[in-house]
Amino acid sequence: MKNLWAPWRMEYILSPKEKECIFCTKVLEKKDRQNLILYRGNNTYVIMNKYPYNNAHLMVVPYTHVSELVVLSDDIASELFLLAKYSMICLKKAFNPEGFNVGINIGAAAGAGIEEHLHLHIVPRWAGDTNFMIVTGEIKSIPEHILDTYDKLYPIFNMFK
Repeated sequence: MKNLWAPWRMEYILSPKEKECIFCTKVLEKKDRQNLILYRGNNTYVIMNKYPYNNAHLMVVPYTHVSELVVLSDDIASELFLLAKYSMICLKKAFNPEGFNVGINIGAAAGAGIEEHLHLHIVPRWAGDTNFMIVTGEIKSIPEHILDTYDKLYPIFNMFK
């Protein structure tokens, strides 16, 4: 069996958890840069992952507080995947990734860190972004400050507004 080491996630695991759903509360604050919200759709929004697996790790989140994909209306589910598609287009324009990991973890057993509010992950990937530092040193290097990444992505996401 191989192990997946993600020690940079320890900050999130050990940090005090909010009592209310962060996906519900942060979007209401209207502090988009501070809360890393890149784009607001009618039914869903795009937010950067504060504890990323890779640079520019994004999440598409429905405004509706649900834990399962099957309970979303067709309109919300459609927009969730359209914004995932749009996010990949924007990421390609900004960072030219060579691939993507896209997925939804539904339930704690599936690895959902915030299982009560469904969200779709988009992780851009480049050849060599997994290297010896992760394997031998258990250290993940994110090459850019998260707000610098936000500042590059925000105008691309919102160029048509």
